[in-house]
Amino acid sequence: MRIPRFLPLAAAVHCVSAAYTLPPALQAAQDSANGTVAIPSILTDTSKIIETVGVINQKAGAPSDGTLPGLPQAPTVLTALDGEITVSKVPDANSTTDAPHGAGRRGVSDYKLVFYGTATHDAAVEGTAYLTFNVVTNSSYSMGLAECLTFCDRTTGCVFVNLYYEFNNPLLDFGFSEKSNLKCVLYADVHTSSEKTNYGGQQLSPPPAPPTFIEYSSGYASIMVSEPAVPEGYELVFGPSSAANIASGYMGFALLDRYDPSACAKLCNQREPDPDSGACKYFNIWRALVSGVPTTYTCALYSVPTDASTATNLGQGPLAVTFSRGYARISHIPDGGFEAFACVHDDDFCFAEQVPGWIGTSPSGGQYDATVFHYAPYAHKGAGVGLLGCAMGSDHQSGTLRPAGALAGLLPGRAYVVQLFHSSTYSGAELERPAFVELVWNGVLAGSVRVGFSPWTYFEFNVIAVGGGNDTLLLTGGKAPAYDFIDDIYLFLV
Repeated sequence: MRIPRFLPLAAAVHCVSAAYTLPPALQAAQDSANGTVAIPSILTDTSKIIETVGVINQKAGAPSDGTLPGLPQAPTVLTALDGEITVSKVPDANSTTDAPHGAGRRGVSDYKLVFYGTATHDAAVEGTAYLTFNVVTNSSYSMGLAECLTFCDRTTGCVFVNLYYEFNNPLLDFGFSEKSNLKCVLYADVHTSSEKTNYGGQQLSPPPAPPTFIEYSSGYASIMVSEPAVPEGYELVFGPSSAANIASGYMGFALLDRYDPSACAKLCNQREPDPDSGACKYFNIWRALVSGVPTTYTCALYSVPTDASTATNLGQGPLAVTFSRGYARISHIPDGGFEAFACVHDDDFCFAEQVPGWIGTSPSGGQYDATVFHYAPYAHKGAGVGLLGCAMGSDHQSGTLRPAGALAGLLPGRAYVVQLFHSSTYSGAELERPAFVELVWNGVLAGSVRVGFSPWTYFEFNVIAVGGGNDTLLLTGGKAPAYDFIDDIYLFLV
């Protein structure tokens, strides 16, 4: 049923509740000023990001201490958060790297020489996205190179190697079992000869032994290019691009020590929700080149998804944006904002029990106890909103809203989170006191909202999927004149 914008009073008198509160069907104003929430218009703080990039130092190379060669690469490291320099692992992030150029089985012919080494006064690379190092046979440089490239092939994310001799390091000569001074250093980004800044000079043996020095430091880059793996629970929206997003709903940024979309996704999933726009739903990852040198990898986080249309940040001064990609979090509830429902004849007020994507049901003897409204003043944002409680005010029973279709794409046994906004201010503090919503997942109560008189507030509920399109979600509640409005419902993989 669709109710036009103006409902004749004579046809609606029977709908008025005993408390004399005009029901939502009469397009009445709410008791308090609790209309549509203005989603934060905070834009990407590009200046802060660029300022932090300017002071960060993420360059690294193979150590000359007792670190064993051939170790797996360390997990991705968080190097700055919202402008504060830090060094910490990304919580729950994978220990592998999704590089801007993918790996795969390669041979010597699948690499290109980036720079030659020299016999005198040479230096090793100190660059971003350092992974690990090994020592390879020094019986000949070509044999050592083949071993080095094979090591790169076996290391997830490796796209570049720096191969060089390091002299006067007793660990290489006598300590490590390989007894070789030919070092193979792996990176998840490509570097140039301008980044050869480690000339040795460490005094690793007591004088008069000479300090360390480096010879024949060459760089080889993979010529194979592929997309990084899309993080679980996300979809690629745009990229790669040479422009980063400047968009609303900005929640802050992180700098990483390598290009790792999966680490960005974890940071987005774990970000504290915004009280007005909810959880992080989108991130933009990009590499900063400063004067042509890879410097850091930015994750900008957003509570409002965006796309390439807002990718307008090309950089500033010597800083250029590269490898920019946008990823949106996948919700398994279609149209959780009820925006697909529209009124006929372009009216701005109507409601119905069944709309595209949603079905409202009433218990025996009830009517319109669960409905969807198209009316911006009732909504959290936009114009669509779900209502529990008799829209006509003619009964005091609870209604149930549920998605009309199957919840597709859920992985069996995996944890998900249901996120939504709830408001119960329509009838005023006294009448809204018994307002409630129960979330029933696969027939079991997963949580409830019992906050009485309350403006738009964010809630989330943890659930476990059975998958195969067999999961069910019910939102039950409302007892007119205690009305519960629900909006912006999402179901995300945790």
